[in-house]
Amino acid sequence: MNCALITGASRGIGRAIALRLAMDHQLYILVNYSSNLEAAEQTLQQIREQGGDGELLPFKVQYKQEVDQALDAWKANNPDKHIHVLVNNAGVTRDGLFMWMPESDWDEVMDVSTKGLFNVTQNAIQQMLRKRIGRIVNVASVSGMKGVAGQTNYSAAKGAIISATKALAQEVAKRKITVNAVAPGFITSDMTKELNEQELKQMIPMNRFGQAEEVAHLVSFLVSEKAAYITGEVININGGIYS
Repeated sequence: MNCALITGASRGIGRAIALRLAMDHQLYILVNYSSNLEAAEQTLQQIREQGGDGELLPFKVQYKQEVDQALDAWKANNPDKHIHVLVNNAGVTRDGLFMWMPESDWDEVMDVSTKGLFNVTQNAIQQMLRKRIGRIVNVASVSGMKGVAGQTNYSAAKGAIISATKALAQEVAKRKITVNAVAPGFITSDMTKELNEQELKQMIPMNRFGQAEEVAHLVSFLVSEKAAYITGEVININGGIYS
């Protein structure tokens, strides 16, 4: 059975991606979350309500031992299933001006995004390499494409994800594994709820924030057979704010 592992799938973009991949591709969804069990259960319930299935797979992506223990145990208990699709979506923001930024805010943002990508991908890609098929989609950000003031840590983390995407794609293309990134702009979610949408949308040519479901549709295309010849790409989805 083909499965999709989505990190940070309890809310926002991660939840939307989980629902869309279950609906579009009939993938068995591994709903990863770090602490919000209630929200993760809601994601799984919604997947089942629309006719799909999956299970919860809690671990903190930034800790390699925790990631390996969770994924190795799951693989051992599910020999008939394999992770065909990996979406590295987990991320956090700790915004602030660089000159006053606590070291812990830099480390946490970098660890979740970049160390998390390393930990989860290195484990999940082993099955893909053996089976000679797989889809990896990394969720980057407009911040990683252009840099955003007050987000030096987040911009650095997402920029690293973009570069890693391009390099890894070249390493595994011969095994029919594609590696791409999506770079959302301002998307309505818990991560942006503190932002002044009325003010910020004036910067966006489309004059609105995007929806998590719109990002999910893009990810769904990238994991489909229709995108089999697309790899190493970063696709912006931002209403024209950075084009």
